[in-house]
Amino acid sequence: MNAKYISTVRWKFIWAFILSIVSGSAVLMAGYQLVNFMVYSNSAPPSAPYTRILKWIINHIGSGPLMAVAGIVSFLIFFFIFTRKVVSYLEEITAGIQQITKLGESLRIEVRSTDELGVLAENINVMSERLQHSLMEERTAVQTKNELITGVSHDLRTPLTSILGFLEYIEQDRCRDEMEMRYYVDIAYQKTLVLRKLIDDLFEYTRVSGGGPPLVLERLDLKAFIRQLAEEAVPELSLAGMTYSIHDHAKEALWIEAAPYELVRAYENLIANAIRYGQSGKKLEISFACEKDEAVVRISNFGDMIPEKDLPHIFERFYRAERSRSQHTGGSGLGLAIAKGIVDRHHGTISAQSDTYRTDFITRFPLFREQKESA
Repeated sequence: MNAKYISTVRWKFIWAFILSIVSGSAVLMAGYQLVNFMVYSNSAPPSAPYTRILKWIINHIGSGPLMAVAGIVSFLIFFFIFTRKVVSYLEEITAGIQQITKLGESLRIEVRSTDELGVLAENINVMSERLQHSLMEERTAVQTKNELITGVSHDLRTPLTSILGFLEYIEQDRCRDEMEMRYYVDIAYQKTLVLRKLIDDLFEYTRVSGGGPPLVLERLDLKAFIRQLAEEAVPELSLAGMTYSIHDHAKEALWIEAAPYELVRAYENLIANAIRYGQSGKKLEISFACEKDEAVVRISNFGDMIPEKDLPHIFERFYRAERSRSQHTGGSGLGLAIAKGIVDRHHGTISAQSDTYRTDFITRFPLFREQKESA
């Protein structure tokens, strides 16, 4: 018989039952021989108290009922002894389940056997780990929601307070002339544009981070795509007093699978970020490369360095490095978070490097399958 089936809980109880019968029978036979020796042996003193008691029980109750009771008691004692480990392990598993369900704690039960109880303990450990992971995700989601609400409230309140202040000033007829009124109206209008930009970015971030509808992917030449975006950014570059250059280290087109209308937002944010913070460097640099079956695009500016302590956090929502907190350069704090969300949805990666000379934003996407095979 297969050892796998012999080691099951069912067989353990069967073996405990058989061993209890055998052990009980052995004890019963030994007891029977001992009683016979004590009662009927010539060496046993007839006037001894235990001899008189045993003779009375045998004469008035009978040896048969006496042996039956003794056999049942001995069987139960041995059965309890032989099943003690299995029952104790089952009680331990039950206590562990109760602790997990009542307290929601992560608990690991020791796997002591390969039978059904061992499998049950292993499955409970997996369930406990998943439950703890779910609880952590729930706590993270609540914390993220609270942080999002706090960040939105703070960022919306600042321009809204300014708008209300200027409109209140105008509504109370405190302007000295029409020129001053137009001045305050223009400031309120500019603040409204900032507010609209923040709301648009917030909507976009919520859509991207929430998964959104499935992407409609198509074959896309990433190099031609980025070149077109760079040309469309020329007016903004000119206003910032900047120029751009392209360095192509890839020998051929970089074909990927992407949703162009999604990807355009990501690279527009990266280019806008490079223009906003790279004006002092006077130029924007875009480079293409093909590395390990990946299409690599590097967008670089030559402005101020991102502090090392800020670099790991720049793709977090509402995070602004210290250098971008000023009124002139501070964005919504969502542009890079949106870019990362879009890149992630395309199964790509985005990272940043910065030193005293330049700051690079690097995106990587898997090459289109046919191009991989041809390479």
